[in-house]
Amino acid sequence: MNNDFRQAYLLHRRPHSDSQVMLNMLVEGVGQLMMLARIKGRQALRHNAHLQPFSQLLVRYSGRHDLKYLNDIELHTQPLAMKGQVLYCGFYLNELSTRVIPVNEPLEEIFSLYHHHLQQLHEQTENARRSVFELTLRSFEFQLLEQLGFGVEFDCDADGEAIVEGAYYQYTRELGFVRTDDRHIGFSGRVLHQIAQRDFTDDQVRRQAKGLSRYLFRPLLGHKPLKSRELFQSR
Repeated sequence: MNNDFRQAYLLHRRPHSDSQVMLNMLVEGVGQLMMLARIKGRQALRHNAHLQPFSQLLVRYSGRHDLKYLNDIELHTQPLAMKGQVLYCGFYLNELSTRVIPVNEPLEEIFSLYHHHLQQLHEQTENARRSVFELTLRSFEFQLLEQLGFGVEFDCDADGEAIVEGAYYQYTRELGFVRTDDRHIGFSGRVLHQIAQRDFTDDQVRRQAKGLSRYLFRPLLGHKPLKSRELFQSR
């Protein structure tokens, strides 16, 4: 049982019964938890008012097993007003986090990672170029992979040799980056160095980083597509 308030974000909610909703919550210092919240009775008004995306919350919950019960909730800060492309990117952060972050596994830094990138999105204008949003999304994706234990070694190849800026490499899950003479199927060392530094300002780097990220997330996401990604691409 946890009697203390913790900071949290709502990632997803869905109906559970006539009087309850099931929540995916990202909790500071904990990770992702599943919670049941009442939407009828004394607590209903507060729960319904506060359980909105992109609101930094204070939650108190109980439960010793996988499923927790939301006992109390308060607003920690005012909800972030997000519109247009910013909103779709926020939905993407939420859906990706819900799908790939394991429930009830102690991942203490995940909350800070999500909070930081959500704030970055909020600081952008809804009419900014798509490339501006992609800088934040790629940064979030690669750092999320690292925290989940699926990070990529960008400094050396499969033989333990340092990545050479003028060389080309093909990536395999089993080995990592393998040097290749075919520049059409590989990543240049220059691109890998920039991805490692989270420098996604170059169009080629951004494009190849996006392809690599999708490849790395595929085993975690399975065959079900991300709805938020389809929304963003349709804009």
